[in-house]
Amino acid sequence: MRWAWAAALILVLGTIGLGQGTFGPLETPRQGALIPLTELKEGGPPPQGIPALGFGGSRWGKIPPSPEPRFVTVREARAWLDEREPVLVLSAGDETRAYPLQILVWHEIVNDTVGNVPIAITFCPLCNSGLAYRRRLALSPQQAEKVRRRNPKAALEATDEGWALEVSFGTSGLLYKSNLVLFDNITGSLWSQILGKAVVGTLAGVELETFPIQLLPFGAFVRDHPSGLVLSRKTGYQRNYGENPYLKYDSSRRPFLFEEALDRRLPAMARVVTVRQGGEAAAYPFSALEAQRVVNDCIGTRPIAIFWQPGTASALDAASIALGRDVGSSGVFDRRVAGRELAFVWDGERILDLNTRSSWDLEGRATSGILVDTRLTPIPHDNTFWFAWAAFFPNTRIYPDQGAKKRCRP
Repeated sequence: MRWAWAAALILVLGTIGLGQGTFGPLETPRQGALIPLTELKEGGPPPQGIPALGFGGSRWGKIPPSPEPRFVTVREARAWLDEREPVLVLSAGDETRAYPLQILVWHEIVNDTVGNVPIAITFCPLCNSGLAYRRRLALSPQQAEKVRRRNPKAALEATDEGWALEVSFGTSGLLYKSNLVLFDNITGSLWSQILGKAVVGTLAGVELETFPIQLLPFGAFVRDHPSGLVLSRKTGYQRNYGENPYLKYDSSRRPFLFEEALDRRLPAMARVVTVRQGGEAAAYPFSALEAQRVVNDCIGTRPIAIFWQPGTASALDAASIALGRDVGSSGVFDRRVAGRELAFVWDGERILDLNTRSSWDLEGRATSGILVDTRLTPIPHDNTFWFAWAAFFPNTRIYPDQGAKKRCRP
Protein backbone atom coordinates (compact mmCIF):
# COMPACT_ATOMS: atom_id res chain seq x y z
CA MET A 1 0.00 0.00 0.00
CA ARG A 2 2.72 2.43 0.96
CA TRP A 3 4.68 1.86 -2.24
CA ALA A 4 1.53 2.07 -4.37
CA TRP A 5 0.74 5.62 -3.33
CA ALA A 6 4.42 6.60 -3.39
CA ALA A 7 4.77 5.42 -6.98
CA ALA A 8 1.57 7.23 -7.92
CA LEU A 9 2.85 10.39 -6.24
CA ILE A 10 6.14 10.29 -8.15
CA LEU A 11 4.17 9.81 -11.37
CA VAL A 12 1.95 12.82 -10.62
CA LEU A 13 4.88 15.03 -9.69
CA GLY A 14 6.77 14.01 -12.78
CA THR A 15 3.86 14.91 -15.06
CA ILE A 16 3.67 18.48 -13.75
CA GLY A 17 7.39 19.15 -14.06
CA LEU A 18 9.30 21.10 -16.68
CA GLY A 19 11.53 18.25 -17.76
CA GLN A 20 14.71 17.02 -16.18
CA GLY A 21 16.57 20.33 -16.15
CA THR A 22 19.42 21.08 -13.75
CA PHE A 23 19.88 22.86 -10.46
CA GLY A 24 22.36 25.30 -12.04
CA PRO A 25 20.29 28.41 -11.12
CA LEU A 26 20.34 27.36 -7.45
CA GLU A 27 23.21 27.78 -5.01
CA THR A 28 26.00 25.21 -5.11
CA PRO A 29 27.63 23.50 -2.10
CA ARG A 30 30.65 25.78 -2.41
CA GLN A 31 28.48 28.71 -1.40
CA GLY A 32 27.77 27.67 2.18
CA ALA A 33 25.55 25.16 3.93
CA LEU A 34 24.14 24.86 7.45
CA ILE A 35 22.91 21.31 6.90
CA PRO A 36 24.53 18.14 5.53
CA LEU A 37 24.01 18.34 1.77
CA THR A 38 23.45 14.59 1.68
CA GLU A 39 20.16 15.22 3.52
CA LEU A 40 18.76 17.20 0.59
CA LYS A 41 16.70 14.79 -1.52
CA GLU A 42 15.34 15.27 -5.01
CA GLY A 43 11.57 14.97 -4.82
CA GLY A 44 11.05 14.45 -8.56
CA PRO A 45 10.33 17.79 -10.27
CA PRO A 46 13.11 20.27 -11.13
CA PRO A 47 13.14 23.86 -9.80
CA GLN A 48 9.67 25.35 -10.34
CA GLY A 49 8.44 22.01 -11.68
CA ILE A 50 5.70 22.55 -9.12
CA PRO A 51 5.20 26.20 -10.09
CA ALA A 52 5.04 28.73 -7.28
CA LEU A 53 2.75 31.63 -8.18
CA GLY A 54 4.17 35.14 -8.36
CA PHE A 55 7.78 33.97 -8.66
CA GLY A 56 9.98 36.72 -10.13
CA GLY A 57 12.21 34.49 -12.24
CA SER A 58 15.84 33.66 -11.57
CA ARG A 59 18.57 36.21 -12.12
CA TRP A 60 20.32 33.72 -14.39
CA GLY A 61 17.32 33.57 -16.70
CA LYS A 62 17.12 29.78 -16.63
CA ILE A 63 13.91 29.74 -14.60
CA PRO A 64 11.23 32.07 -15.96
CA PRO A 65 8.83 34.12 -13.86
CA SER A 66 5.38 32.73 -13.12
CA PRO A 67 2.02 34.53 -13.28
CA GLU A 68 0.99 36.74 -10.39
CA PRO A 69 -1.79 35.32 -8.19
CA ARG A 70 -5.30 36.44 -9.08
CA PHE A 71 -8.26 36.69 -6.73
CA VAL A 72 -12.03 36.40 -6.89
CA THR A 73 -14.90 37.32 -4.60
CA VAL A 74 -16.44 34.94 -2.10
CA ARG A 75 -19.51 34.74 -4.32
CA GLU A 76 -17.46 33.62 -7.32
CA ALA A 77 -15.45 31.11 -5.26
CA ARG A 78 -18.62 29.46 -3.97
CA ALA A 79 -19.11 27.98 -7.44
CA TRP A 80 -16.12 25.66 -6.95
CA LEU A 81 -15.31 25.61 -3.23
CA ASP A 82 -17.21 23.45 -0.75
CA GLU A 83 -17.91 24.89 2.70
CA ARG A 84 -15.80 22.16 4.34
CA GLU A 85 -12.76 22.68 2.13
CA PRO A 86 -9.63 23.90 3.91
CA VAL A 87 -8.33 27.39 3.16
CA LEU A 88 -5.38 29.25 4.65
CA VAL A 89 -6.63 32.64 5.85
CA LEU A 90 -4.33 35.62 6.19
CA SER A 91 -5.08 39.20 7.27
CA ALA A 92 -2.78 42.18 6.84
CA GLY A 93 -3.81 45.80 7.12
CA ASP A 94 -7.44 46.00 6.02
CA GLU A 95 -7.24 42.99 3.71
CA THR A 96 -8.12 39.35 4.37
CA ARG A 97 -7.52 36.64 1.82
CA ALA A 98 -8.13 32.90 1.57
CA TYR A 99 -5.78 30.49 -0.16
CA PRO A 100 -7.57 27.17 -0.88
CA LEU A 101 -5.51 24.03 -0.35
CA GLN A 102 -7.10 22.63 -3.53
CA ILE A 103 -4.85 25.13 -5.33
CA LEU A 104 -1.87 25.06 -2.97
CA VAL A 105 -1.41 21.29 -3.28
CA TRP A 106 -0.50 21.98 -6.93
CA HIS A 107 1.61 25.13 -6.39
CA GLU A 108 2.90 25.04 -2.78
CA ILE A 109 3.95 28.73 -2.73
CA VAL A 110 2.04 31.94 -3.45
CA ASN A 111 4.09 35.13 -3.53
CA ASP A 112 1.57 37.82 -2.69
CA THR A 113 1.27 41.34 -1.30
CA VAL A 114 -1.48 41.80 1.29
CA GLY A 115 -2.12 45.15 2.94
CA ASN A 116 1.10 46.42 1.31
CA VAL A 117 3.04 43.63 3.03
CA PRO A 118 5.02 41.26 0.74
CA ILE A 119 4.20 37.75 1.97
CA ALA A 120 4.89 34.18 0.87
CA ILE A 121 2.11 31.71 1.64
CA THR A 122 3.59 28.22 1.72
CA PHE A 123 2.09 24.74 1.96
CA CYS A 124 4.04 21.50 2.08
CA PRO A 125 1.64 18.62 1.31
CA LEU A 126 4.14 16.00 2.48
CA CYS A 127 4.19 17.59 5.96
CA ASN A 128 0.72 19.18 5.93
CA SER A 129 2.51 22.38 6.89
CA GLY A 130 0.97 25.77 6.06
CA LEU A 131 3.08 28.80 6.99
CA ALA A 132 3.32 32.43 5.90
CA TYR A 133 6.48 34.53 5.83
CA ARG A 134 7.31 38.14 5.12
CA ARG A 135 9.26 38.36 1.85
CA ARG A 136 11.13 41.48 2.88
CA LEU A 137 14.39 40.27 4.44
CA ALA A 138 16.29 42.15 7.14
CA LEU A 139 20.02 41.84 6.43
CA SER A 140 23.18 42.87 8.24
CA PRO A 141 25.82 44.88 6.32
CA GLN A 142 27.88 41.69 5.99
CA GLN A 143 24.94 39.74 4.59
CA ALA A 144 24.09 42.58 2.19
CA GLU A 145 27.66 42.57 0.89
CA LYS A 146 27.42 38.84 0.19
CA VAL A 147 24.25 39.47 -1.78
CA ARG A 148 25.95 42.21 -3.82
CA ARG A 149 28.78 39.89 -4.71
CA ARG A 150 26.34 37.19 -5.72
CA ASN A 151 23.97 39.52 -7.57
CA PRO A 152 25.25 43.06 -8.26
CA LYS A 153 21.78 44.08 -9.49
CA ALA A 154 20.01 43.12 -6.24
CA ALA A 155 17.67 45.92 -5.13
CA LEU A 156 19.05 46.36 -1.61
CA GLU A 157 17.48 49.12 0.47
CA ALA A 158 19.24 50.88 3.36
CA THR A 159 17.36 50.88 6.68
CA ASP A 160 18.09 52.21 10.18
CA GLU A 161 19.05 48.68 11.26
CA GLY A 162 21.02 47.64 8.17
CA TRP A 163 19.63 46.56 4.82
CA ALA A 164 16.38 45.17 3.42
CA LEU A 165 15.81 43.00 0.39
CA GLU A 166 12.52 41.88 -1.10
CA VAL A 167 12.56 38.43 -2.65
CA SER A 168 10.11 35.99 -4.19
CA PHE A 169 10.27 32.24 -3.71
CA GLY A 170 10.08 29.26 -6.02
CA THR A 171 9.95 25.52 -5.37
CA SER A 172 13.41 23.96 -5.62
CA GLY A 173 12.31 20.38 -6.29
CA LEU A 174 14.33 19.37 -3.21
CA LEU A 175 13.19 18.04 0.13
CA TYR A 176 14.85 18.33 3.52
CA LYS A 177 13.46 15.89 6.08
CA SER A 178 10.56 15.40 3.62
CA ASN A 179 9.82 19.12 3.88
CA LEU A 180 9.50 21.67 1.09
CA VAL A 181 12.71 23.50 0.19
CA LEU A 182 12.23 26.94 -1.35
CA PHE A 183 14.72 29.05 -3.29
CA ASP A 184 14.78 32.82 -3.67
CA ASN A 185 14.91 34.66 -6.97
CA ILE A 186 17.80 36.99 -6.03
CA THR A 187 20.55 34.59 -4.88
CA GLY A 188 19.16 31.08 -5.44
CA SER A 189 19.73 30.25 -1.75
CA LEU A 190 17.80 27.26 -0.41
CA TRP A 191 15.28 27.75 2.40
CA SER A 192 13.62 25.23 4.73
CA GLN A 193 9.86 25.81 4.86
CA ILE A 194 9.32 24.64 8.45
CA LEU A 195 12.43 26.38 9.77
CA GLY A 196 11.72 29.57 7.85
CA LYS A 197 15.44 29.87 7.35
CA ALA A 198 18.01 29.80 4.54
CA VAL A 199 20.08 26.64 4.96
CA VAL A 200 22.30 26.66 1.85
CA GLY A 201 23.82 29.53 -0.10
CA THR A 202 24.60 33.24 0.13
CA LEU A 203 21.77 33.91 2.57
CA ALA A 204 22.43 30.85 4.80
CA GLY A 205 21.44 31.72 8.37
CA VAL A 206 18.96 34.46 7.46
CA GLU A 207 15.58 33.86 9.10
CA LEU A 208 12.20 34.87 7.75
CA GLU A 209 9.66 36.74 9.84
CA THR A 210 6.65 34.48 10.44
CA PHE A 211 3.25 35.96 9.71
CA PRO A 212 0.12 34.54 11.44
CA ILE A 213 -2.03 32.41 9.15
CA GLN A 214 -4.93 30.14 10.07
CA LEU A 215 -6.37 27.04 8.43
CA LEU A 216 -10.18 27.28 8.34
CA PRO A 217 -13.09 25.72 6.47
CA PHE A 218 -14.19 27.87 3.56
CA GLY A 219 -17.64 28.25 5.13
CA ALA A 220 -16.14 30.00 8.18
CA PHE A 221 -14.23 32.36 5.90
CA VAL A 222 -17.43 33.20 4.02
CA ARG A 223 -19.31 33.87 7.24
CA ASP A 224 -16.66 36.01 8.90
CA HIS A 225 -15.13 37.71 5.84
CA PRO A 226 -17.89 38.17 3.26
CA SER A 227 -15.84 40.90 1.55
CA GLY A 228 -12.64 38.87 1.60
CA LEU A 229 -10.86 37.68 -1.54
CA VAL A 230 -10.11 34.10 -2.57
CA LEU A 231 -7.15 32.87 -4.64
CA SER A 232 -8.45 32.19 -8.13
CA ARG A 233 -8.18 28.95 -10.08
CA LYS A 234 -7.10 31.08 -13.06
CA THR A 235 -3.43 30.62 -12.31
CA GLY A 236 -2.07 30.40 -15.83
CA TYR A 237 -1.66 26.63 -15.44
CA GLN A 238 -3.89 23.67 -16.25
CA ARG A 239 -4.29 21.59 -13.10
CA ASN A 240 -7.01 19.36 -11.68
CA TYR A 241 -7.93 21.82 -8.96
CA GLY A 242 -10.23 20.21 -6.42
CA GLU A 243 -8.57 16.81 -6.87
CA ASN A 244 -6.06 15.48 -4.38
CA PRO A 245 -2.85 14.17 -5.99
CA TYR A 246 -1.76 12.75 -2.60
CA LEU A 247 -4.56 10.18 -2.30
CA LYS A 248 -4.79 8.75 1.25
CA TYR A 249 -1.36 10.17 2.06
CA ASP A 250 -2.37 11.21 5.58
CA SER A 251 -3.32 7.59 6.30
CA SER A 252 0.06 6.18 5.29
CA ARG A 253 2.38 4.65 7.86
CA ARG A 254 5.53 6.44 6.83
CA PRO A 255 6.09 9.76 5.07
CA PHE A 256 7.51 10.12 1.56
CA LEU A 257 11.34 10.26 1.25
CA PHE A 258 11.78 10.53 5.02
CA GLU A 259 14.85 8.62 6.16
CA GLU A 260 15.16 9.95 9.73
CA ALA A 261 14.32 7.90 12.80
CA LEU A 262 10.70 8.50 13.74
CA ASP A 263 9.84 10.06 17.10
CA ARG A 264 7.59 7.34 18.51
CA ARG A 265 5.90 9.51 21.11
CA LEU A 266 3.10 10.02 18.58
CA PRO A 267 2.17 8.32 15.30
CA ALA A 268 4.18 9.75 12.41
CA MET A 269 1.15 11.15 10.58
CA ALA A 270 -0.69 12.43 13.66
CA ARG A 271 -1.90 16.00 13.14
CA VAL A 272 -0.59 18.40 15.76
CA VAL A 273 -0.95 22.11 16.42
CA THR A 274 2.60 23.35 16.94
CA VAL A 275 3.87 26.57 18.51
CA ARG A 276 7.32 28.02 19.15
CA GLN A 277 7.93 30.96 21.48
CA GLY A 278 10.91 32.06 23.55
CA GLY A 279 13.03 29.01 22.76
CA GLU A 280 10.24 26.56 23.64
CA ALA A 281 8.30 24.29 21.32
CA ALA A 282 5.00 22.59 22.10
CA ALA A 283 2.70 20.24 20.20
CA TYR A 284 -1.02 19.74 20.81
CA PRO A 285 -2.39 16.59 19.10
CA PHE A 286 -5.68 17.02 17.31
CA SER A 287 -6.90 13.92 19.15
CA ALA A 288 -6.51 15.70 22.50
CA LEU A 289 -7.98 18.93 21.16
CA GLU A 290 -10.99 17.11 19.76
CA ALA A 291 -11.73 15.78 23.23
CA GLN A 292 -11.26 19.12 25.02
CA ARG A 293 -11.87 21.77 22.33
CA VAL A 294 -9.88 24.33 24.37
CA VAL A 295 -6.45 24.31 26.05
CA ASN A 296 -4.99 27.10 28.18
CA ASP A 297 -1.21 27.01 28.27
CA CYS A 298 1.96 29.07 28.44
CA ILE A 299 4.75 28.99 25.90
CA GLY A 300 7.84 30.96 26.81
CA THR A 301 6.51 33.95 28.72
CA ARG A 302 3.27 34.09 26.76
CA PRO A 303 -0.13 32.82 27.94
CA ILE A 304 -1.86 31.16 25.00
CA ALA A 305 -5.14 29.46 24.19
CA ILE A 306 -5.60 26.75 21.58
CA PHE A 307 -9.11 26.43 20.10
CA TRP A 308 -10.32 23.50 17.98
CA GLN A 309 -13.55 22.71 16.21
CA PRO A 310 -14.75 20.07 13.71
CA GLY A 311 -15.95 20.80 10.21
CA THR A 312 -12.82 20.98 8.02
CA ALA A 313 -12.01 18.39 5.35
CA SER A 314 -8.56 16.86 4.98
CA ALA A 315 -6.85 17.93 1.75
CA LEU A 316 -4.77 14.72 1.73
CA ASP A 317 -7.43 12.03 2.08
CA ALA A 318 -10.07 11.42 -0.61
CA ALA A 319 -9.60 11.84 -4.36
CA SER A 320 -11.86 14.89 -4.15
CA ILE A 321 -10.73 17.32 -1.45
CA ALA A 322 -14.34 18.32 -0.79
CA LEU A 323 -15.04 14.71 0.24
CA GLY A 324 -12.07 14.39 2.59
CA ARG A 325 -12.77 13.15 6.08
CA ASP A 326 -13.38 15.72 8.81
CA VAL A 327 -10.11 16.51 10.63
CA GLY A 328 -11.16 19.84 12.17
CA SER A 329 -9.16 23.04 12.42
CA SER A 330 -7.58 25.17 15.12
CA GLY A 331 -6.52 28.62 16.22
CA VAL A 332 -3.82 29.78 18.64
CA PHE A 333 -4.09 33.10 20.47
CA ASP A 334 -2.57 35.25 23.18
CA ARG A 335 -4.93 35.01 26.19
CA ARG A 336 -4.33 38.59 27.30
CA VAL A 337 -6.93 41.29 26.64
CA ALA A 338 -6.36 44.85 27.88
CA GLY A 339 -3.88 43.63 30.49
CA ARG A 340 -6.19 40.87 31.76
CA GLU A 341 -5.26 37.21 31.33
CA LEU A 342 -8.30 35.20 30.31
CA ALA A 343 -9.00 31.50 30.89
CA PHE A 344 -11.13 29.68 28.32
CA VAL A 345 -13.39 26.63 28.52
CA TRP A 346 -15.68 24.65 26.25
CA ASP A 347 -19.14 24.46 27.87
CA GLY A 348 -20.43 21.79 25.50
CA GLU A 349 -21.82 24.29 23.00
CA ARG A 350 -19.38 27.20 22.73
CA ILE A 351 -16.04 28.60 23.84
CA LEU A 352 -16.34 30.86 26.89
CA ASP A 353 -13.85 32.84 28.92
CA LEU A 354 -14.36 32.32 32.65
CA ASN A 355 -13.54 35.95 33.40
CA THR A 356 -16.43 37.64 31.59
CA ARG A 357 -18.51 34.69 30.23
CA SER A 358 -18.14 36.11 26.74
CA SER A 359 -18.33 33.59 23.85
CA TRP A 360 -15.59 33.27 21.25
CA ASP A 361 -15.25 31.79 17.77
CA LEU A 362 -12.43 29.83 16.14
CA GLU A 363 -10.83 33.03 14.85
CA GLY A 364 -10.46 34.45 18.37
CA ARG A 365 -13.33 36.94 18.09
CA ALA A 366 -15.81 37.51 20.93
CA THR A 367 -19.27 36.91 19.45
CA SER A 368 -21.31 37.83 22.55
CA GLY A 369 -20.89 39.16 26.09
CA ILE A 370 -19.21 42.28 27.40
CA LEU A 371 -16.16 41.66 25.21
CA VAL A 372 -18.20 41.30 21.99
CA ASP A 373 -16.17 42.12 18.84
CA THR A 374 -12.90 42.00 20.81
CA ARG A 375 -10.24 40.04 18.93
CA LEU A 376 -7.48 38.00 20.51
CA THR A 377 -3.98 38.44 19.10
CA PRO A 378 -3.21 35.47 16.81
CA ILE A 379 -0.04 33.48 17.49
CA PRO A 380 1.91 32.02 14.54
CA HIS A 381 1.43 28.25 14.58
CA ASP A 382 1.18 25.28 12.27
CA ASN A 383 -1.12 22.28 11.79
CA THR A 384 1.40 19.72 10.69
CA PHE A 385 2.20 16.02 10.83
CA TRP A 386 4.09 15.00 13.94
CA PHE A 387 6.99 13.30 12.10
CA ALA A 388 7.98 16.57 10.41
CA TRP A 389 7.77 18.81 13.44
CA ALA A 390 9.65 16.32 15.64
CA ALA A 391 12.41 15.99 13.04
CA PHE A 392 13.12 19.72 13.23
CA PHE A 393 12.31 20.29 16.92
CA PRO A 394 13.02 17.04 18.82
CA ASN A 395 12.77 18.68 22.26
CA THR A 396 9.12 19.58 21.74
CA ARG A 397 6.89 18.92 24.73
CA ILE A 398 3.61 17.19 23.92
CA TYR A 399 0.26 18.00 25.47
CA PRO A 400 -1.23 16.29 27.47
CA ASP A 401 1.68 13.90 28.18
CA GLN A 402 3.76 16.73 29.57
CA GLY A 403 0.79 18.82 30.66
CA ALA A 404 -0.02 22.48 30.27
CA LYS A 405 1.84 25.19 32.15
CA LYS A 406 -0.44 27.00 34.57
CA ARG A 407 1.95 29.88 35.02
CA CYS A 408 4.13 31.63 32.48
CA ARG A 409 7.71 32.04 33.55
CA PRO A 410 8.78 35.67 34.16
